[in-house]
Amino acid sequence: MSSHVADSHDLIRVHGARVNNLKDVSVEIPKRRLTVFTGVSGSGKSSLVFGTIAAESQRMINETYSAFVQGFMPSLARPDVDVLEGLTTAIIVDQERMGSDPRSTVGTATDANAMLRILFSRLGKPYIGSSQAFSFNVASVSGAGAVTTEKAGVTVKERRTFNLVGGMCSRCEGRGSVTDFDLTQLYDETKSLNEGALTVPGFSMDGWSGRIFRGCGWFDPDKPIGKFTKKELNDLLYKEATKIKVEGINLTYLGLIPQIQKSFLAKDVDAMQPHIRAFVERVITFSACPDCGGTRLSELARSSKIKGRNIADLCAMQINDLAAWVRAYQEPSVAPLLEKLRHTLDSFVEIGLGYLSLDRSAGTLSGGEAQRTKMIRHLGSALTDVTYVFDEPTIGLHPHDIQRMNELLLQLRDKGNTVLVVEHKPEAIVIADHVVDLGPRAGSAGGEVVFEGTVDALRASGTLTGRHLDDRSTVKATVRKPSGTLPIRKAATHNLRNVNVDVPLGVLVVVTGVAGSGKSSLIHGSVAGRDGVIAIDQGAIRGSRRSNPATYTGLLEPIRKAFAKVNAVKPALFSPNSEGACPSCNGAGVIYTDLGMMAGVATPCELCEGRRFDAAVLGYKFGGKDISEVLTMPVAEAEGFFATGDGKLPAAHKILERLTQVGLGYLTIGQPLTTLSGGERQRLKLATHMGGAGSVYILDEPTTGLHLADVEQLLGLLDRLVDAGKSVIVIEHHQAVMAHADWIIDLGPGAGHDGGKVVFQGTPADLIADGSTLTGQHLAEYVTG
Repeated sequence: MSSHVADSHDLIRVHGARVNNLKDVSVEIPKRRLTVFTGVSGSGKSSLVFGTIAAESQRMINETYSAFVQGFMPSLARPDVDVLEGLTTAIIVDQERMGSDPRSTVGTATDANAMLRILFSRLGKPYIGSSQAFSFNVASVSGAGAVTTEKAGVTVKERRTFNLVGGMCSRCEGRGSVTDFDLTQLYDETKSLNEGALTVPGFSMDGWSGRIFRGCGWFDPDKPIGKFTKKELNDLLYKEATKIKVEGINLTYLGLIPQIQKSFLAKDVDAMQPHIRAFVERVITFSACPDCGGTRLSELARSSKIKGRNIADLCAMQINDLAAWVRAYQEPSVAPLLEKLRHTLDSFVEIGLGYLSLDRSAGTLSGGEAQRTKMIRHLGSALTDVTYVFDEPTIGLHPHDIQRMNELLLQLRDKGNTVLVVEHKPEAIVIADHVVDLGPRAGSAGGEVVFEGTVDALRASGTLTGRHLDDRSTVKATVRKPSGTLPIRKAATHNLRNVNVDVPLGVLVVVTGVAGSGKSSLIHGSVAGRDGVIAIDQGAIRGSRRSNPATYTGLLEPIRKAFAKVNAVKPALFSPNSEGACPSCNGAGVIYTDLGMMAGVATPCELCEGRRFDAAVLGYKFGGKDISEVLTMPVAEAEGFFATGDGKLPAAHKILERLTQVGLGYLTIGQPLTTLSGGERQRLKLATHMGGAGSVYILDEPTTGLHLADVEQLLGLLDRLVDAGKSVIVIEHHQAVMAHADWIIDLGPGAGHDGGKVVFQGTPADLIADGSTLTGQHLAEYVTG
């Protein structure tokens, strides 16, 4: 049978892609195949896959909607590319962490909660109302009043009442926890207000706060707080907003705690300035709500049951147990709902997340867990000829779990879909039908396609990825001796079962185990937060397009001061976000034109030519360079510039040295944070924390986003930290890091309630010789090749 012309469209063609650091990249990607994109972190993989192919697919789909609908959707600019042909609908499954909204849970993020609420509204006994009556995000509201309407020129007035039954616990407002203040952290009771008793940031007696406290008349500002009467202390801490007159000026007095709630607690903790965040974490304790017991639901919502269980009981169950409960429940009247719920819960188990519970806060999921949770709605989908785009789907997965993820990717492909995967792990690269390798290096030294073809051809290609694909580490011949131990006793966070373990100090400790075995619960729950411990987690860096490595690391501060000192002007002139900003673009470097429903256009500012500074500011020099020239330097070049000669600046050089040590020498110090990849952001955080005064470092999967060639550099960095007298604890799945450890703590044997125990502790060689744990078996396989 002769082939149809429609069957000839079997490639996605990209010609002349120039997004971020891509240098006129042209590739042809086979459809209905699994294509893996490799290359060092920052080589341009995400720019090609997400910034070009997926972005253009989404933009073109949005254009199929009416102008009215597009007005409500985010406007997307066309990627900088000459030709894109053969695109299909792109479904993006990225590694962005889920929102940290306290009311978002695993259940609400996947529709499993919605299905359970409908189930209880139909079959729960006693009947209490619609599905909203079981939602912790809906408050119960009732009201009555007169309503005036006008019909055919006649005004009609009628009385109406309404009653909405919601499932929200009224005390904690659906959060599950209540806040309590540690008063000893708010003030020193041995001092008076005038002696500086208050330890709250921004509440000094020299400003308006002091004038209000002195002039209110409810307590003596010269009297130690410890000697206040009960009423005086209540007025200082809890008094509601009250109008007062101080020195002839009308002001509003508000107690200390309501002021803190209004000023600090209304913001997302992650968005706070570091010193404010430290204060909030020190002063406020979160405890389970006494009214709902942490379930977030009202007593009425908890009173309705199916087979002796209420909706809070089901949401608290481990998902694989809940899936078994739903499978055993037969009710013909809701058969389609039960079938859909069963499929969703089975998808959790299939993807390796059966150890979670539906009431788990979405913000506490790791990057890998969040990505796999997003995958759930696509498993079993009847759609075909779709392009699925994955960003390192093996993040956070134990070698034992990677095989399962590979099978899922192949299932999606075998249904007739195009699967594009950005990946570093050799186990995931080897299943590819087609490989696109970008490089040869990162940043401005990358952005080129250095190889296209099969996995076998990649091995023989001589590219950086090809050379390192079959790398195998060897276990160290000798391990360091610990200088002491850090005891953990009766650790019971999440699924831990009263774990007792001594973590060696002064050595490189790797904590491992299958996903969900309790690694993060053990280390973040029992070690992080102690004095001298610096924890670097997987949390995203927050920053606008005005933020860059120089502002994030504090590097810009000494640079601005140096420029100001040499030129005898104010430091504020050397910030594009302050007085030195170009008046035309306000320091953005580009002019944004809003085109309503269509994508806005960003054009370089004509006045400053994208340099972001006022022309007068660019006349000031330091070491022969103006401030815009300094901000466009790569880290490695800037390190040399600030090391010697006229540009010598030890404070800046020290920060730049740390950035080079973590492998970010190619980054431009003024590059927007929004353009950095996941691996680059994590290493930026590591470089920032390396300057801390702590003696114990906790790193949570530092190999995230790292190319095989970069892992070696990371191990060298970890060795330097240990040799400098630090203790390093790494939560990690990468076998090269395990093999390099001085001591391994392996948790398991399974995930969720099948884990939570220490199944092995000892040297890597002992773990391989033991061979009884999953980790030991996979490490032995890796080392022997």
